[in-house]
Amino acid sequence: MTARIVTVAQQKGGAGKTTIAAHLAVAWAQSGKSVAVVDIDPQASLSSWWAMREEMGVPAPSGGRGKGGLSVHRITGWRTANEVEKLAKTHDVVLIDSPPHAETEAKIAVRSADLVVVPLQPSPMDFWATKATLDLAAGENTAALLVLNRVPPRAKLTEAMTAKLKELGAKVAKGRIGNRVALAAALLEGLGVTEYQRTGSAAAEVKALAAEVLKAAG
Repeated sequence: MTARIVTVAQQKGGAGKTTIAAHLAVAWAQSGKSVAVVDIDPQASLSSWWAMREEMGVPAPSGGRGKGGLSVHRITGWRTANEVEKLAKTHDVVLIDSPPHAETEAKIAVRSADLVVVPLQPSPMDFWATKATLDLAAGENTAALLVLNRVPPRAKLTEAMTAKLKELGAKVAKGRIGNRVALAAALLEGLGVTEYQRTGSAAAEVKALAAEVLKAAG
C-alpha cells in the first residue's frame, strides 16, 4: 500500500488550516480510506481535538465493514520524514497538518507531499500572504491547490478573489467551504462535520472538497 500524502499549509495564521485538515480526515475515513494524520504544528490543535475525542469515547470514523479508520500522530523535528514514510506504507492517505511558518518542519511537510492544500479566506490580506506558501511549494516541486475557506454569501467578492488567485499561477479548487457554524460546533463535540451533520450544507461542501483533493493528489 502506498498512500497519497497531502499537506495542509498556510504561512498566514487564521486561515482555517487545522479545521480543514480535521474535517477532510474524517470525511476520507468515512469513505472507507485508512487515514493517518501527522500533526507537526507546534500549537497541536489537531492533536488536542483528537485527545478530546478519545476522552469522550467517540469511535474512530470508518466506512463500515471494517474499512477505513483514522489515527492522529503528534510528531516534531527530524522524525517527521521517517514517520510519514512509514505511515504511507500502511495507509491510504497520510495528511500532514504543518506549522504556519517556513521553518524546517514546514519544508519537510511540503517536500513529503503529493499535494499541498492551501486554505485562504477571500480577503486581500490572505491573498497577499498566500504567495509565500506557494513559493515554498514551488521550491520543493510540490503541486499546490488553493482552497477558499470561510466563504461569505457574497458571490461578487468570491468571484473577484478567484480571478485574482489565478494570477498567482496555482490551481484553485472548485470546492469551497462556506462560513458555517457547523464546522466549529462539530469540533467542539470531538467530531468531523460529516459526522455531526450528515446531510447539511457544510458536510456536503467538505465531502466534495475531500473527493477533489484526493483526485488532485493522484
